[in-house]
Amino acid sequence: MSRPRIPPELLAMMARGVSVIVASRDATLRPSMMRAMGSSVESEGRRITVFVSRAQARQLLQDLAAGAPIAAVFSEPATHHCVQVKASRVAMRDATSGDESLLARYLASMEREVQRVGFPPHLTRAMLACRVSDLVAIEFEPEQAFDQTPGPRAGKPLVEAAP
Repeated sequence: MSRPRIPPELLAMMARGVSVIVASRDATLRPSMMRAMGSSVESEGRRITVFVSRAQARQLLQDLAAGAPIAAVFSEPATHHCVQVKASRVAMRDATSGDESLLARYLASMEREVQRVGFPPHLTRAMLACRVSDLVAIEFEPEQAFDQTPGPRAGKPLVEAAP
């Protein structure tokens, strides 16, 4: 199976820790979505983990558990550079204390990102406040990727690479 080739500059943006919105849908195509409380991009974008609040993302988690596909949009607030990745399957697990350093790095990155557009760090900390025990890690391998940066390429698939 081919996989999307995410350009290095977009991959670096995703891996740095920017705003992430996670979405799915139920069997009737009703959408569900939630802001991620953290993310990790590994192996040149071949493996992505997003963390969502169990208490806030019940419908999204229910839809994913029922086998619905996932979409995640990574967006840099100051520039609106965006990439959307999609997958037909996910694995879910409870977040653990081993995820705390990753989540702390994500929070620090988001504080810087949001501060670039004029909001103080305490607002980002409030937006992303969570207990690790409430988080669910959603892991997936992207099967499709799209440029979502506003402009003439918005919505266009990113070039696929050989497996």
